[in-house]
Amino acid sequence: MAIVPYDQREGFIWLNGQLIPWVDAKVHVLTHGLHYASAVFEGMRAYDGTIFKLNEHHQRLHESAKILDFEIPYSVAELDKAAREVLRANKLTEAYVRPIAWRG
Repeated sequence: MAIVPYDQREGFIWLNGQLIPWVDAKVHVLTHGLHYASAVFEGMRAYDGTIFKLNEHHQRLHESAKILDFEIPYSVAELDKAAREVLRANKLTEAYVRPIAWRG
C-alpha cells in the first residue's frame, strides 16, 4: 500500500483567511507554535455534509486560545463559514476536520 506524504496531497486548506491548494500551505520553520507547542485545536466530525456541533467547537477553540493568552484573529462565525468552505472545496460529506490555531 503506497502512502502519499502529507505535503503532496490534493485538495484545499483554509490558511490565514484564505482557501488555498493543499500543496501551497506552508508554515515557517521558526513559528512559535512549532517550537513551543503554543497551539490549540479541535477535532470535528462531518456527517452527511454537516459538521457536528460546529459552532460549539469553534467557541471552545477561542476559549482554549485565551487560556494560552493569544487571540484568534477570526470570529467564531468566520471559522464556521471556513470549515463549511473546506468541506465543499474538497467535495467531502463524511470527514474529520481539525482546525488548528497557533501563536506566531
